[in-house]
Amino acid sequence: MKQIKSSAALTGAIGLAALAIPMQGNGQLVNTSVFNGTVNRSYEASGESWPDRTNPAEGKPNVVWIVLDDVGFGATSAFGGLIRTPNFERLANHGLRYTNFHTCAISAPTRAALLTGRNHHRVHMGGFAHQIMSAGFPGWDGYLPAEAGTIAETLRDYGYNTFAVGKYGITRDEDATDAGPFDRWPSGKGFEKFFGFLGSQTDQYNPQLVEDNSFVTPDGRHLSEQITDQAISYIQKQKAAAPHKPFFLYYAPAAVHAPHQVAKKWRDEYKGQFDEGWDVYREKVFAQQKKLGLIPADAVLPDRNPDIKAWNSLSPEARRLYARFMETYAAYLTYTDYEVGRVIRTLEELNQLEHTAIFLLIGDNGASKEGDFQGTITRDEFLSTAPATEDELVAKNLARIDQIGEPEGTNVNYPLGWAQAANTPFRLWKSDANSEGGTRNPLIIHYPEGIREKGGIRNQYGHVIDLFPTTIDLLGFRPHQVIRGVEQIPLQGTSLLYSFDQPSAASRHTVQYYYIFGQGSIYRDGWKASFAYRPNFIDLALLRQGKTSPEALAKASQQAPQWELYNLNEDFNERKNLADKHPQKLAELQALFDRQAEENNLYPLINWSHLFGKFTGGANADPKAADKIIK
Repeated sequence: MKQIKSSAALTGAIGLAALAIPMQGNGQLVNTSVFNGTVNRSYEASGESWPDRTNPAEGKPNVVWIVLDDVGFGATSAFGGLIRTPNFERLANHGLRYTNFHTCAISAPTRAALLTGRNHHRVHMGGFAHQIMSAGFPGWDGYLPAEAGTIAETLRDYGYNTFAVGKYGITRDEDATDAGPFDRWPSGKGFEKFFGFLGSQTDQYNPQLVEDNSFVTPDGRHLSEQITDQAISYIQKQKAAAPHKPFFLYYAPAAVHAPHQVAKKWRDEYKGQFDEGWDVYREKVFAQQKKLGLIPADAVLPDRNPDIKAWNSLSPEARRLYARFMETYAAYLTYTDYEVGRVIRTLEELNQLEHTAIFLLIGDNGASKEGDFQGTITRDEFLSTAPATEDELVAKNLARIDQIGEPEGTNVNYPLGWAQAANTPFRLWKSDANSEGGTRNPLIIHYPEGIREKGGIRNQYGHVIDLFPTTIDLLGFRPHQVIRGVEQIPLQGTSLLYSFDQPSAASRHTVQYYYIFGQGSIYRDGWKASFAYRPNFIDLALLRQGKTSPEALAKASQQAPQWELYNLNEDFNERKNLADKHPQKLAELQALFDRQAEENNLYPLINWSHLFGKFTGGANADPKAADKIIK
């Protein structure tokens, strides 16, 4: 009797198909043409052999990543804010709060870095996957490369089921049709099930909804309710079919990105609660953050941004209007917390909560400045570049105040004063990669089986590229060197697992660069150097109000940015610019930024001036530029 080592050697009437089955644990495929049994012409004289289907994930915890949008450090009650988020508080009080965690300052770069564990320019996402906000360079084209596999691809090949719901945001616009190609849809990046939307934002009641590889018709309910229902269904079905098999869930609601839309019953809960205004809000939150130990006891609140008016200087009409915007935003955030709570309760009911590692990232950047100074209500208003005075804009919005939060035809976003308030205790806001206000976001990690301390605070420096290595480190896995035949570039993040049981341990992530459309910085060991080109997004808002001109902005764009220097160990919210005092330290960090930029495909330095003509009527003007972005 002859022992057959390869089914390809068989002849005659017998032929064995070579099945391709994932070999969990190394990202390769089992080649079942290697057969260790015996084959003869009769079944009785032959010996069977089956490929090893041992699942290395057996007994490992489930993993849930929750990623919110455009929140702000000082919004949620879990981090000292005045907006009620009891479910976030519950996770924080039974887990760990990370106060020194960072994002890329805007959504698509953050999500690309998060899912791949590599810097966003390194994975081609310097801007967005929009044609209008990308460029034909390696760090900027918006095509996520196969050599930068995602956390979903890694965990799937280790034996996890992988689900994603909500915002994806890193599929190229031209690929986001029912014709694909689908290699950069969630299904092409390791997610076995997906229900959500592919773009940067969508209407909450009429979303551009996708299920797996097809666009589907929404049912008219709020998107957050729909994605939560799907997430719960995925979990319940998976646990019913394979109780001991773990899952990875990426839960990414559109909230609280514009449009701020939420049912009236949630908005009614906040009536009158923000009438004191944004200045008082900042002071109250700052005091609460000190009380909770989230910021230094001797910290000082930064001055109000000079472009934002004092609340008490506003007209009664403006205060009434602006308070309504904040009531809606707060309601939207509290409702989002409620939907997250539904997922938590499902895990409890299935006796899985203790056995699930939950990572809650409260925002993919700082609070949004896209509502301009007076807030936006309708889509047309957001897209408008026609100049209007402050009084005209307030009067226009007052006439439509009852539309704020409603589902029909709205694109609600709150005024800039509230964005600064939501970012307490920091300066600046979303897309300002030169500022902690743009890049610092709360992180909560809840894992009862692996974290002994309940309600602990961690101040170690972290970045979104750290969550991928933290997760696989926690699970005892290694990153794959090859995924689906493609050699992988190394992960760039640093595991935070060391900090779980070492609250005073020194930070291990010691160097990090940032850059978003002209705003950039470099961090090393507590020191940070930063710069900002003109024009920026605020200049666009000032242009709409007639407070500046295209000519003035064109002149500003020709000027080199001024570098600033901060010692975050002593000045965590960047109040004291030390550039003149420590020129050698600044020069060292500038040289480091240049090296990091070269290593990560950051160059060329694309900034708002390269895109500005598309919005303002220059030679490269695109009348549908903003419309393409909003889609």
